Amino acid sequence: MEQIKVWTKQHKNVLEELKKTGRYTAKRQYIAMDMQEHADLVLEAYDWLVKHGPDAGNRPPDADYPVWVSFQSEATMLPSEGTVILELELDPAIITPVNIEKWGTILNYSYIPKDPQDAKRHRALLEEYGVSDAKAYMSQFYPEIKREIVDSWDRLFDDSIILGNKAKYGTIWEVKWEWVTSVAQYGSTPVKPTRC
Repeated sequence: MEQIKVWTKQHKNVLEELKKTGRYTAKRQYIAMDMQEHADLVLEAYDWLVKHGPDAGNRPPDADYPVWVSFQSEATMLPSEGTVILELELDPAIITPVNIEKWGTILNYSYIPKDPQDAKRHRALLEEYGVSDAKAYMSQFYPEIKREIVDSWDRLFDDSIILGNKAKYGTIWEVKWEWVTSVAQYGSTPVKPTRC
């Protein structure tokens, strides 16, 4: 199959690990350090993604979480101090596409409706209880609503359900040094990697 180019923003230590070991997988502690005080909240959504993604069965034992990639270089987060942008060339079959809008809904602990009528029904349910999705999710007092919210997240991978727009990022379970075709570091121009 023909290779495609994707881009990922990573901490500069990822580049060093790739050079040293030839491979990188995302670890829980890396994400916890990156997210700081928000880590526990964000990692709940990531834990769900790891268990429910269509490619969950291909997760290497040493990968706690997937690595996010952008399908367009301009959609990659801007480089910042201490980070690198890696341009990768790889088989598109190993990428799990993730709708950006729906993933944002999950990160907000919100409900992904199947259609406008379902959205209206769910809003009415929340109004009846006087809660928001996030409050119902985080509280122990609304287990049925929380279950409905979490069950709706399975729609993340259903392309027939559109929420906002169709823009997507992708996830992969690992980054291999051999896939890296260019590296951009903060304050410098992209360079082709030198192989050992």
